[in-house]
Amino acid sequence: MIWKFVRLLKIFRVAIKYGLDEIAISGFSVPRTAKFIDRLFFWRDISAPRGVRLRRALEELGPIFVKFGQVLSTRRDLVPADLADELALLQDRVPPFPSDLAVAQITRSLGAHPDLLFASFEREPVASASIAQVHFATLKDGTEVAVKVLRPGMKQFIDEDVALMHDAADLLSRLWADARRLKPKEVVAEFDKYLHDELDLMREAANAAQLRRNFAGSSLLMVPEMYWDYCSSSVITMERMNGIPVSQTERLVAEGVDLAKLSRDGVEIFFTQVFRDGFFHADMHPGNILVSVEPATFGRYIALDFGIVGTLNDYDKDYLSQNFLAFFRRDYKRVAEAHIESGWAPKDTRVDELESAVRACCEPIFDRPLKDISFGQVLLRLFQTSRRFNVEVQPQLVLLQKTLLNIEGLGRQLDPDLDLWKTAKPHLERWMAEQIGWRGFVERLKEEAPRFAHIVPQIPRLLHQTLHNQAERKDDSILLQMLILEQRRTNRRMTALVLVISLLGIGYLVAEYVPLDRM
Repeated sequence: MIWKFVRLLKIFRVAIKYGLDEIAISGFSVPRTAKFIDRLFFWRDISAPRGVRLRRALEELGPIFVKFGQVLSTRRDLVPADLADELALLQDRVPPFPSDLAVAQITRSLGAHPDLLFASFEREPVASASIAQVHFATLKDGTEVAVKVLRPGMKQFIDEDVALMHDAADLLSRLWADARRLKPKEVVAEFDKYLHDELDLMREAANAAQLRRNFAGSSLLMVPEMYWDYCSSSVITMERMNGIPVSQTERLVAEGVDLAKLSRDGVEIFFTQVFRDGFFHADMHPGNILVSVEPATFGRYIALDFGIVGTLNDYDKDYLSQNFLAFFRRDYKRVAEAHIESGWAPKDTRVDELESAVRACCEPIFDRPLKDISFGQVLLRLFQTSRRFNVEVQPQLVLLQKTLLNIEGLGRQLDPDLDLWKTAKPHLERWMAEQIGWRGFVERLKEEAPRFAHIVPQIPRLLHQTLHNQAERKDDSILLQMLILEQRRTNRRMTALVLVISLLGIGYLVAEYVPLDRM
Protein backbone atom coordinates (compact mmCIF):
# COMPACT_ATOMS: atom_id res chain seq x y z
CA MET A 1 0.00 0.00 0.00
CA ILE A 2 2.83 2.38 0.87
CA TRP A 3 4.63 1.50 -2.38
CA LYS A 4 1.43 2.17 -4.35
CA PHE A 5 1.10 5.59 -2.74
CA VAL A 6 4.75 6.41 -3.49
CA ARG A 7 4.33 5.21 -7.07
CA LEU A 8 1.24 7.38 -7.51
CA LEU A 9 3.18 10.37 -6.21
CA LYS A 10 5.91 9.73 -8.79
CA ILE A 11 3.36 9.39 -11.58
CA PHE A 12 1.72 12.64 -10.47
CA ARG A 13 5.09 14.41 -10.34
CA VAL A 14 6.06 13.21 -13.82
CA ALA A 15 2.61 14.11 -15.19
CA ILE A 16 2.92 17.65 -13.83
CA LYS A 17 6.52 17.98 -15.01
CA TYR A 18 5.65 17.15 -18.62
CA GLY A 19 2.24 18.82 -18.68
CA LEU A 20 0.22 15.64 -19.16
CA ASP A 21 -2.69 17.38 -17.46
CA GLU A 22 -2.78 19.81 -20.39
CA ILE A 23 -2.98 16.84 -22.80
CA ALA A 24 -5.73 15.18 -20.73
CA ILE A 25 -8.05 18.20 -20.60
CA SER A 26 -7.39 19.32 -24.18
CA GLY A 27 -10.41 17.35 -25.34
CA PHE A 28 -12.78 19.16 -22.95
CA SER A 29 -14.14 22.71 -23.12
CA VAL A 30 -12.73 23.89 -19.80
CA PRO A 31 -10.57 26.95 -20.59
CA ARG A 32 -10.77 28.32 -17.04
CA THR A 33 -9.48 25.07 -15.57
CA ALA A 34 -6.60 25.00 -18.07
CA LYS A 35 -5.62 28.58 -17.22
CA PHE A 36 -5.78 27.86 -13.48
CA ILE A 37 -3.49 24.81 -13.85
CA ASP A 38 -1.02 26.82 -15.98
CA ARG A 39 -0.83 29.51 -13.30
CA LEU A 40 -0.53 26.95 -10.50
CA PHE A 41 2.46 25.24 -12.15
CA PHE A 42 3.97 28.32 -13.74
CA TRP A 43 7.54 27.06 -13.26
CA ARG A 44 7.37 24.12 -15.67
CA ASP A 45 8.43 24.17 -19.31
CA ILE A 46 5.82 22.62 -21.60
CA SER A 47 6.90 24.33 -24.81
CA ALA A 48 7.76 21.00 -26.51
CA PRO A 49 5.06 19.32 -28.65
CA ARG A 50 2.63 17.31 -26.58
CA GLY A 51 3.64 14.02 -28.25
CA VAL A 52 7.28 14.56 -27.29
CA ARG A 53 6.28 15.38 -23.72
CA LEU A 54 4.13 12.24 -23.44
CA ARG A 55 6.92 10.05 -24.81
CA ARG A 56 9.48 11.49 -22.37
CA ALA A 57 7.08 11.03 -19.46
CA LEU A 58 6.52 7.36 -20.26
CA GLU A 59 10.27 6.80 -20.63
CA GLU A 60 10.83 8.34 -17.19
CA LEU A 61 8.09 6.20 -15.63
CA GLY A 62 9.86 3.01 -16.66
CA PRO A 63 9.73 0.02 -19.01
CA ILE A 64 6.15 -1.05 -18.23
CA PHE A 65 4.80 2.35 -19.19
CA VAL A 66 7.07 2.33 -22.25
CA LYS A 67 5.52 -0.97 -23.35
CA PHE A 68 2.05 0.39 -22.75
CA GLY A 69 2.93 3.45 -24.83
CA GLN A 70 4.04 1.13 -27.63
CA VAL A 71 0.65 -0.59 -27.48
CA LEU A 72 -1.17 2.75 -27.46
CA SER A 73 0.76 3.83 -30.54
CA THR A 74 -1.21 1.23 -32.49
CA ARG A 75 -4.58 2.42 -31.14
CA ARG A 76 -5.16 5.35 -33.46
CA ASP A 77 -8.85 5.12 -32.61
CA LEU A 78 -7.95 6.03 -29.04
CA VAL A 79 -4.90 8.27 -29.48
CA PRO A 80 -4.65 11.34 -31.77
CA ALA A 81 -2.30 10.99 -34.75
CA ASP A 82 0.45 13.28 -33.41
CA LEU A 83 0.61 11.34 -30.13
CA ALA A 84 0.52 7.95 -31.85
CA ASP A 85 3.38 8.92 -34.19
CA GLU A 86 5.54 9.98 -31.25
CA LEU A 87 4.66 6.93 -29.14
CA ALA A 88 5.77 4.72 -32.03
CA LEU A 89 9.31 6.02 -31.40
CA LEU A 90 9.42 4.51 -27.90
CA GLN A 91 12.25 2.02 -27.47
CA ASP A 92 12.56 -0.64 -24.81
CA ARG A 93 16.04 0.48 -23.67
CA VAL A 94 16.99 -0.86 -20.24
CA PRO A 95 20.51 -1.29 -18.78
CA PRO A 96 21.51 -4.93 -18.20
CA PHE A 97 21.30 -6.31 -14.69
CA PRO A 98 24.49 -7.65 -13.04
CA SER A 99 25.84 -10.93 -14.43
CA ASP A 100 26.01 -12.41 -10.91
CA LEU A 101 22.21 -12.14 -10.73
CA ALA A 102 21.93 -13.88 -14.10
CA VAL A 103 24.21 -16.70 -12.93
CA ALA A 104 22.17 -17.06 -9.72
CA GLN A 105 18.93 -17.15 -11.71
CA ILE A 106 20.28 -19.89 -14.01
CA THR A 107 21.59 -21.91 -11.07
CA ARG A 108 18.27 -21.66 -9.23
CA SER A 109 16.15 -22.46 -12.30
CA LEU A 110 18.21 -25.23 -13.92
CA GLY A 111 19.66 -26.75 -10.78
CA ALA A 112 23.35 -26.24 -11.60
CA HIS A 113 25.90 -23.48 -12.11
CA PRO A 114 26.34 -22.32 -15.74
CA ASP A 115 29.97 -23.46 -15.64
CA LEU A 116 28.69 -27.02 -15.04
CA LEU A 117 25.83 -26.84 -17.52
CA PHE A 118 27.73 -25.35 -20.47
CA ALA A 119 31.15 -25.80 -22.03
CA SER A 120 31.38 -22.00 -21.98
CA PHE A 121 29.16 -19.16 -20.77
CA GLU A 122 29.70 -15.49 -21.58
CA ARG A 123 29.10 -13.32 -18.51
CA GLU A 124 28.53 -10.14 -20.51
CA PRO A 125 25.02 -10.01 -22.01
CA VAL A 126 24.68 -9.44 -25.75
CA ALA A 127 21.21 -7.90 -25.46
CA SER A 128 19.08 -6.44 -22.69
CA ALA A 129 15.42 -5.46 -22.45
CA SER A 130 12.87 -4.75 -19.74
CA ILE A 131 11.82 -8.38 -19.27
CA ALA A 132 15.05 -10.34 -19.81
CA GLN A 133 18.59 -10.30 -21.15
CA VAL A 134 20.53 -12.70 -23.37
CA HIS A 135 23.93 -14.37 -22.88
CA PHE A 136 25.80 -16.48 -25.42
CA ALA A 137 26.95 -19.98 -24.39
CA THR A 138 28.15 -23.25 -25.87
CA LEU A 139 26.72 -26.67 -25.01
CA LYS A 140 29.09 -29.49 -24.14
CA ASP A 141 28.54 -31.08 -27.56
CA GLY A 142 29.79 -27.86 -29.19
CA THR A 143 26.39 -26.42 -30.15
CA GLU A 144 26.33 -22.61 -29.94
CA VAL A 145 23.29 -21.35 -28.06
CA ALA A 146 21.71 -18.17 -26.67
CA VAL A 147 20.51 -18.19 -23.04
CA LYS A 148 17.66 -15.83 -22.16
CA VAL A 149 17.39 -14.98 -18.45
CA LEU A 150 14.38 -13.32 -16.83
CA ARG A 151 15.07 -10.06 -15.01
CA PRO A 152 14.73 -10.68 -11.23
CA GLY A 153 11.71 -9.14 -9.45
CA MET A 154 9.81 -8.36 -12.64
CA LYS A 155 6.51 -10.01 -11.68
CA GLN A 156 5.92 -7.85 -8.62
CA PHE A 157 6.98 -4.73 -10.52
CA ILE A 158 4.59 -5.49 -13.39
CA ASP A 159 1.69 -6.42 -11.07
CA GLU A 160 1.95 -3.12 -9.22
CA ASP A 161 2.18 -0.92 -12.32
CA VAL A 162 -0.55 -2.76 -14.23
CA ALA A 163 -2.85 -2.53 -11.19
CA LEU A 164 -2.59 1.26 -11.46
CA MET A 165 -3.43 1.02 -15.18
CA HIS A 166 -6.52 -1.05 -14.37
CA ASP A 167 -7.64 1.64 -11.91
CA ALA A 168 -7.11 4.35 -14.52
CA ALA A 169 -9.03 2.37 -17.18
CA ASP A 170 -11.90 1.80 -14.75
CA LEU A 171 -12.05 5.53 -13.97
CA LEU A 172 -11.95 6.35 -17.69
CA SER A 173 -14.82 3.93 -18.36
CA ARG A 174 -16.94 5.70 -15.76
CA LEU A 175 -16.20 9.25 -16.91
CA TRP A 176 -15.90 8.97 -20.71
CA ALA A 177 -18.99 8.44 -22.86
CA ASP A 178 -16.93 6.95 -25.71
CA ALA A 179 -15.39 4.30 -23.44
CA ARG A 180 -17.90 1.57 -24.33
CA ARG A 181 -16.84 1.65 -27.97
CA LEU A 182 -13.09 1.98 -27.34
CA LYS A 183 -13.02 -0.52 -24.44
CA PRO A 184 -10.09 0.85 -22.37
CA LYS A 185 -10.60 -1.79 -19.67
CA GLU A 186 -10.36 -4.56 -22.26
CA VAL A 187 -7.26 -2.97 -23.80
CA VAL A 188 -5.50 -2.86 -20.41
CA ALA A 189 -6.62 -6.44 -19.73
CA GLU A 190 -5.07 -7.55 -23.03
CA PHE A 191 -1.86 -5.67 -22.18
CA ASP A 192 -1.85 -7.30 -18.73
CA LYS A 193 -2.25 -10.74 -20.29
CA TYR A 194 0.58 -10.31 -22.78
CA LEU A 195 2.94 -8.87 -20.17
CA HIS A 196 2.36 -11.84 -17.89
CA ASP A 197 2.74 -14.19 -20.84
CA GLU A 198 6.17 -12.63 -21.41
CA LEU A 199 7.10 -13.37 -17.79
CA ASP A 200 6.77 -17.12 -18.44
CA LEU A 201 9.74 -17.88 -20.65
CA MET A 202 8.57 -21.47 -21.04
CA ARG A 203 5.51 -20.09 -22.81
CA GLU A 204 7.83 -18.11 -25.11
CA ALA A 205 9.77 -21.30 -25.85
CA ALA A 206 6.51 -23.08 -26.68
CA ASN A 207 5.50 -20.21 -28.97
CA ALA A 208 8.82 -20.52 -30.79
CA ALA A 209 8.39 -24.28 -31.15
CA GLN A 210 4.90 -23.81 -32.62
CA LEU A 211 6.09 -21.19 -35.10
CA ARG A 212 9.04 -23.40 -36.04
CA ARG A 213 6.66 -26.30 -36.77
CA ASN A 214 4.39 -24.03 -38.82
CA PHE A 215 7.33 -23.02 -41.03
CA ALA A 216 9.14 -26.36 -41.12
CA GLY A 217 10.72 -26.72 -44.55
CA SER A 218 9.99 -23.10 -45.44
CA SER A 219 12.39 -21.18 -47.66
CA LEU A 220 11.17 -17.87 -46.20
CA LEU A 221 11.51 -17.96 -42.40
CA MET A 222 13.85 -19.56 -39.85
CA VAL A 223 12.98 -20.01 -36.18
CA PRO A 224 15.55 -21.10 -33.57
CA GLU A 225 15.28 -24.56 -32.04
CA MET A 226 14.65 -24.77 -28.30
CA TYR A 227 16.80 -27.01 -26.08
CA TRP A 228 14.23 -28.15 -23.55
CA ASP A 229 16.70 -29.70 -21.10
CA TYR A 230 17.99 -26.17 -20.48
CA CYS A 231 14.60 -24.40 -20.25
CA SER A 232 12.44 -23.30 -17.34
CA SER A 233 9.91 -20.56 -16.64
CA SER A 234 12.73 -18.05 -16.01
CA VAL A 235 15.53 -19.35 -18.28
CA ILE A 236 15.36 -20.65 -21.85
CA THR A 237 18.12 -21.87 -24.13
CA MET A 238 17.81 -21.73 -27.90
CA GLU A 239 19.81 -22.21 -31.05
CA ARG A 240 22.12 -19.27 -31.73
CA MET A 241 21.06 -17.55 -34.95
CA ASN A 242 23.52 -15.58 -37.07
CA GLY A 243 22.36 -12.89 -39.44
CA ILE A 244 22.26 -9.20 -40.29
CA PRO A 245 19.59 -7.01 -38.62
CA VAL A 246 16.92 -6.23 -41.20
CA SER A 247 17.29 -2.50 -40.51
CA GLN A 248 20.90 -2.51 -41.78
CA THR A 249 19.96 -2.31 -45.46
CA GLU A 250 23.41 -1.16 -46.63
CA ARG A 251 25.03 -4.31 -45.22
CA LEU A 252 22.31 -6.45 -46.79
CA VAL A 253 22.86 -4.87 -50.21
CA ALA A 254 26.63 -5.31 -49.84
CA GLU A 255 26.04 -9.04 -49.20
CA GLY A 256 23.93 -9.29 -52.34
CA VAL A 257 20.49 -9.63 -50.74
CA ASP A 258 17.59 -8.72 -53.04
CA LEU A 259 15.66 -6.17 -50.96
CA ALA A 260 12.63 -6.19 -53.27
CA LYS A 261 12.26 -9.96 -52.90
CA LEU A 262 12.88 -9.66 -49.16
CA SER A 263 10.01 -7.19 -48.83
CA ARG A 264 7.65 -9.44 -50.81
CA ASP A 265 8.68 -12.41 -48.66
CA GLY A 266 7.87 -10.40 -45.55
CA VAL A 267 4.32 -9.77 -46.78
CA GLU A 268 3.87 -13.46 -47.63
CA ILE A 269 5.15 -14.52 -44.19
CA PHE A 270 2.71 -12.17 -42.49
CA PHE A 271 -0.37 -13.31 -44.40
CA THR A 272 0.65 -16.97 -44.09
CA GLN A 273 0.86 -16.66 -40.31
CA VAL A 274 -2.46 -14.85 -40.06
CA PHE A 275 -4.69 -16.71 -42.51
CA ARG A 276 -3.14 -20.16 -42.81
CA ASP A 277 -2.07 -20.69 -39.21
CA GLY A 278 -4.06 -18.16 -37.17
CA PHE A 279 -0.88 -17.84 -35.09
CA PHE A 280 1.47 -14.92 -35.71
CA HIS A 281 4.57 -13.25 -34.28
CA ALA A 282 3.17 -10.03 -32.84
CA ASP A 283 6.40 -8.19 -32.03
CA MET A 284 7.96 -7.90 -35.48
CA HIS A 285 9.93 -4.70 -35.03
CA PRO A 286 13.36 -4.58 -36.77
CA GLY A 287 15.22 -5.51 -33.59
CA ASN A 288 13.59 -8.93 -33.61
CA ILE A 289 14.29 -9.76 -37.27
CA LEU A 290 17.56 -10.84 -38.85
CA VAL A 291 18.38 -11.89 -42.41
CA SER A 292 20.59 -14.92 -43.01
CA VAL A 293 23.57 -14.55 -45.35
CA GLU A 294 24.81 -18.11 -44.89
CA PRO A 295 25.06 -19.94 -48.27
CA ALA A 296 22.55 -22.65 -47.33
CA THR A 297 19.90 -20.22 -46.03
CA PHE A 298 20.78 -17.05 -47.93
CA GLY A 299 18.11 -14.34 -47.87
CA ARG A 300 15.82 -16.00 -45.34
CA TYR A 301 14.26 -14.12 -42.46
CA ILE A 302 15.24 -15.09 -38.91
CA ALA A 303 12.64 -14.44 -36.21
CA LEU A 304 13.62 -13.76 -32.58
CA ASP A 305 11.77 -12.99 -29.32
CA PHE A 306 8.49 -14.91 -29.19
CA GLY A 307 7.10 -13.48 -25.96
CA ILE A 308 4.15 -11.86 -27.72
CA VAL A 309 2.18 -13.83 -30.28
CA GLY A 310 -1.33 -13.32 -31.59
CA THR A 311 -4.00 -15.91 -32.30
CA LEU A 312 -7.12 -15.74 -34.45
CA ASN A 313 -10.02 -18.18 -34.43
CA ASP A 314 -11.79 -19.32 -37.60
CA TYR A 315 -14.46 -16.63 -37.21
CA ASP A 316 -11.81 -13.88 -37.00
CA LYS A 317 -9.92 -15.27 -39.99
CA ASP A 318 -13.06 -15.53 -42.09
CA TYR A 319 -14.14 -12.01 -41.18
CA LEU A 320 -10.70 -10.54 -41.90
CA SER A 321 -10.23 -12.40 -45.16
CA GLN A 322 -13.60 -11.20 -46.43
CA ASN A 323 -12.71 -7.64 -45.52
CA PHE A 324 -9.22 -7.79 -47.04
CA LEU A 325 -10.50 -9.30 -50.29
CA ALA A 326 -13.33 -6.81 -50.45
CA PHE A 327 -10.78 -4.01 -50.01
CA PHE A 328 -8.54 -5.40 -52.73
CA ARG A 329 -11.53 -5.72 -55.07
CA ARG A 330 -12.80 -2.27 -54.01
CA ASP A 331 -16.08 -3.85 -52.99
CA TYR A 332 -16.84 -1.35 -50.23
CA LYS A 333 -20.46 -2.46 -49.97
CA ARG A 334 -19.27 -5.92 -48.89
CA VAL A 335 -16.98 -4.29 -46.29
CA ALA A 336 -19.95 -2.40 -44.86
CA GLU A 337 -22.16 -5.51 -44.88
CA ALA A 338 -19.45 -7.57 -43.14
CA HIS A 339 -19.19 -5.02 -40.33
CA ILE A 340 -22.95 -5.02 -39.80
CA GLU A 341 -23.32 -8.81 -40.07
CA SER A 342 -20.55 -9.35 -37.51
CA GLY A 343 -22.27 -7.03 -35.02
CA TRP A 344 -19.30 -4.66 -34.95
CA ALA A 345 -21.53 -1.94 -36.39
CA PRO A 346 -25.09 -1.39 -35.08
CA LYS A 347 -27.81 -3.33 -36.92
CA ASP A 348 -29.64 -0.12 -37.87
CA THR A 349 -26.57 1.25 -39.71
CA ARG A 350 -27.33 2.18 -43.31
CA VAL A 351 -25.15 0.09 -45.62
CA ASP A 352 -24.90 2.79 -48.29
CA GLU A 353 -23.69 5.43 -45.82
CA LEU A 354 -21.02 3.16 -44.29
CA GLU A 355 -20.00 2.03 -47.80
CA SER A 356 -19.51 5.65 -48.89
CA ALA A 357 -17.44 6.48 -45.80
CA VAL A 358 -15.15 3.44 -46.26
CA ARG A 359 -14.70 4.29 -49.95
CA ALA A 360 -13.57 7.80 -49.04
CA CYS A 361 -10.94 6.33 -46.69
CA CYS A 362 -9.49 3.64 -48.97
CA GLU A 363 -9.93 4.65 -52.58
CA PRO A 364 -7.07 7.23 -52.57
CA ILE A 365 -4.43 4.61 -51.67
CA PHE A 366 -4.96 2.08 -54.47
CA ASP A 367 -2.50 1.77 -57.35
CA ARG A 368 0.12 3.70 -55.41
CA PRO A 369 3.51 2.41 -54.21
CA LEU A 370 4.07 1.89 -50.51
CA LYS A 371 6.26 5.00 -50.28
CA ASP A 372 3.20 7.13 -51.12
CA ILE A 373 0.87 5.37 -48.66
CA SER A 374 0.61 5.94 -44.93
CA PHE A 375 -1.28 3.14 -43.25
CA GLY A 376 -1.25 5.29 -40.15
CA GLN A 377 -3.30 7.92 -41.96
CA VAL A 378 -5.59 5.30 -43.50
CA LEU A 379 -6.16 3.71 -40.09
CA LEU A 380 -6.75 7.12 -38.56
CA ARG A 381 -9.46 7.90 -41.13
CA LEU A 382 -10.98 4.46 -40.69
CA PHE A 383 -11.11 4.93 -36.93
CA GLN A 384 -12.68 8.35 -37.34
CA THR A 385 -15.29 6.66 -39.51
CA SER A 386 -15.77 3.94 -36.90
CA ARG A 387 -16.43 6.60 -34.26
CA ARG A 388 -19.04 8.24 -36.49
CA PHE A 389 -20.87 4.94 -37.05
CA ASN A 390 -20.39 3.63 -33.47
CA VAL A 391 -18.31 0.67 -34.67
CA GLU A 392 -16.89 -1.20 -31.65
CA VAL A 393 -13.13 -1.70 -31.71
CA GLN A 394 -12.23 -5.36 -31.07
CA PRO A 395 -9.35 -5.76 -28.57
CA GLN A 396 -8.34 -9.17 -29.95
CA LEU A 397 -7.34 -7.47 -33.22
CA VAL A 398 -5.11 -4.81 -31.64
CA LEU A 399 -2.03 -7.05 -31.95
CA LEU A 400 -2.84 -7.74 -35.59
CA GLN A 401 -3.09 -4.02 -36.26
CA LYS A 402 0.24 -3.42 -34.48
CA THR A 403 1.88 -6.17 -36.55
CA LEU A 404 0.47 -4.75 -39.79
CA LEU A 405 2.01 -1.37 -38.96
CA ASN A 406 5.34 -3.12 -38.28
CA ILE A 407 5.09 -4.79 -41.69
CA GLU A 408 4.39 -1.42 -43.27
CA GLY A 409 7.51 0.06 -41.69
CA LEU A 410 9.61 -2.93 -42.70
CA GLY A 411 8.33 -2.86 -46.27
CA ARG A 412 8.83 0.88 -46.57
CA GLN A 413 12.43 0.45 -45.42
CA LEU A 414 13.27 -2.45 -47.75
CA ASP A 415 11.37 -1.52 -50.90
CA PRO A 416 9.41 1.75 -51.02
CA ASP A 417 8.00 0.76 -54.44
CA LEU A 418 6.36 -2.40 -53.07
CA ASP A 419 2.69 -2.68 -54.03
CA LEU A 420 1.34 -4.26 -50.85
CA TRP A 421 -2.10 -4.90 -52.30
CA LYS A 422 -0.94 -6.77 -55.42
CA THR A 423 1.56 -8.76 -53.34
CA ALA A 424 -0.99 -9.82 -50.74
CA LYS A 425 -4.03 -10.45 -52.95
CA PRO A 426 -2.91 -13.84 -54.41
CA HIS A 427 -2.20 -15.22 -50.93
CA LEU A 428 -5.63 -14.18 -49.68
CA GLU A 429 -7.42 -15.56 -52.73
CA ARG A 430 -5.56 -18.86 -52.37
CA TRP A 431 -6.52 -19.03 -48.70
CA MET A 432 -10.18 -18.29 -49.49
CA ALA A 433 -10.15 -21.00 -52.19
CA GLU A 434 -8.72 -23.46 -49.67
CA GLN A 435 -11.40 -22.57 -47.13
CA ILE A 436 -14.47 -22.27 -49.35
CA GLY A 437 -13.69 -24.32 -52.49
CA TRP A 438 -13.53 -28.09 -53.02
CA ARG A 439 -9.98 -28.19 -51.71
CA GLY A 440 -11.14 -26.72 -48.41
CA PHE A 441 -14.06 -29.16 -48.27
CA VAL A 442 -11.72 -32.13 -48.78
CA GLU A 443 -9.25 -30.84 -46.20
CA ARG A 444 -11.97 -30.44 -43.60
CA LEU A 445 -13.16 -33.98 -44.33
CA LYS A 446 -9.61 -35.19 -43.68
CA GLU A 447 -9.53 -33.29 -40.39
CA GLU A 448 -12.84 -34.78 -39.29
CA ALA A 449 -11.96 -38.34 -40.45
CA PRO A 450 -10.60 -39.49 -37.03
CA ARG A 451 -13.85 -38.39 -35.40
CA PHE A 452 -15.91 -40.08 -38.12
CA ALA A 453 -13.98 -43.32 -37.53
CA HIS A 454 -15.17 -43.23 -33.93
CA ILE A 455 -18.74 -42.07 -34.58
CA VAL A 456 -19.79 -44.06 -37.71
CA PRO A 457 -19.71 -47.55 -36.06
CA GLN A 458 -22.02 -46.20 -33.35
CA ILE A 459 -24.67 -44.93 -35.77
CA PRO A 460 -26.78 -48.19 -35.91
CA ARG A 461 -26.88 -48.45 -32.11
CA LEU A 462 -27.66 -44.74 -31.72
CA LEU A 463 -30.39 -44.98 -34.37
CA HIS A 464 -31.95 -47.99 -32.63
CA GLN A 465 -31.78 -46.22 -29.29
CA THR A 466 -33.42 -43.12 -30.75
CA LEU A 467 -36.27 -45.12 -32.32
CA HIS A 468 -36.74 -47.07 -29.09
CA ASN A 469 -36.92 -43.84 -27.09
CA GLN A 470 -39.41 -42.44 -29.59
CA ALA A 471 -41.56 -45.57 -29.20
CA GLU A 472 -41.41 -45.29 -25.42
CA ARG A 473 -42.33 -41.64 -25.62
CA LYS A 474 -45.26 -42.61 -27.91
CA ASP A 475 -46.44 -45.26 -25.40
CA ASP A 476 -46.08 -42.74 -22.60
CA SER A 477 -48.08 -40.25 -24.64
CA ILE A 478 -50.95 -42.73 -25.13
CA LEU A 479 -50.94 -43.54 -21.42
CA LEU A 480 -50.98 -39.85 -20.59
CA GLN A 481 -53.97 -39.25 -22.89
CA MET A 482 -55.86 -42.13 -21.22
CA LEU A 483 -55.13 -40.68 -17.80
CA ILE A 484 -56.34 -37.28 -18.94
CA LEU A 485 -59.63 -38.76 -20.27
CA GLU A 486 -60.16 -40.70 -17.04
CA GLN A 487 -59.45 -37.56 -15.03
CA ARG A 488 -62.02 -35.64 -17.06
CA ARG A 489 -64.65 -38.37 -16.44
CA THR A 490 -63.87 -38.28 -12.74
CA ASN A 491 -64.16 -34.50 -12.72
CA ARG A 492 -67.61 -34.69 -14.39
CA ARG A 493 -68.80 -37.22 -11.85
CA MET A 494 -67.52 -35.12 -8.97
CA THR A 495 -69.25 -32.06 -10.41
CA ALA A 496 -72.57 -33.94 -10.70
CA LEU A 497 -72.22 -35.28 -7.15
CA VAL A 498 -71.54 -31.80 -5.77
CA LEU A 499 -74.57 -30.46 -7.65
CA VAL A 500 -76.86 -33.19 -6.27
CA ILE A 501 -75.61 -32.62 -2.71
CA SER A 502 -76.12 -28.88 -3.12
CA LEU A 503 -79.69 -29.35 -4.32
CA LEU A 504 -80.49 -31.73 -1.46
CA GLY A 505 -79.03 -29.21 1.01
CA ILE A 506 -81.15 -26.41 -0.39
CA GLY A 507 -84.28 -28.61 -0.25
CA TYR A 508 -83.60 -29.48 3.36
CA LEU A 509 -83.23 -25.81 4.35
CA VAL A 510 -86.45 -24.89 2.59
CA ALA A 511 -88.35 -27.70 4.32
CA GLU A 512 -86.94 -26.82 7.72
CA TYR A 513 -87.45 -23.07 7.84
CA VAL A 514 -90.39 -22.31 5.56
CA PRO A 515 -93.88 -23.02 7.20
CA LEU A 516 -96.12 -25.49 5.42
CA ASP A 517 -99.05 -23.05 5.30
CA ARG A 518 -96.91 -20.73 3.17
CA MET A 519 -96.19 -23.42 0.73
